[in-house]
Amino acid sequence: MEHYSDDKLLEMFRDEKSRNNAYALIVHKHKERLYWHIRRIVINHDDADDVLQNTLIKTWKGLSNFKAESKLYTWLYRIATNESITFLNQKRKRFFIPIVDVEQELAQSLESDEYYTGDEIQLKLQKAILTLPEKQRLVFNMKYYEEMKYEEIADILGTSIGALKASYHHAVKKIEIYLTAN
Repeated sequence: MEHYSDDKLLEMFRDEKSRNNAYALIVHKHKERLYWHIRRIVINHDDADDVLQNTLIKTWKGLSNFKAESKLYTWLYRIATNESITFLNQKRKRFFIPIVDVEQELAQSLESDEYYTGDEIQLKLQKAILTLPEKQRLVFNMKYYEEMKYEEIADILGTSIGALKASYHHAVKKIEIYLTAN
């Protein structure tokens, strides 16, 4: 399969004749990274698939209005992040679960998830990450797993680089404390 730049894919998407093909190529190019980004937030495979589908639907509906003021993948990550947070908030409301209990539920579902392939150390790290406040967890995942630059994370989360550096620093310290204690 030929590799197209995001700019070329957007150009193709704007042409009515190649719109569907361009969208399929965009999905093919970004789907796996988006899935893993979502999965690290919602933890469960089936939930991640659902959130990914919602993300792709929103992408299809909004792509014709995309102004390219940011990179395409930054825009896609912003949608995926917002969809993931919305999903978790709806889950909390639907089951009247306090936020701490949702994080415990996610940790338990991680242990019983047949699709989880990590070893004991990775499981312990995931549990440590789940103890973090939502923003710190997002920042840690994007920086640690996806190796994003602070500038990219700032675009996705709509916050300052200084705040992100502080969030990441606090997240790392909390994870170190958790791993030492457990």
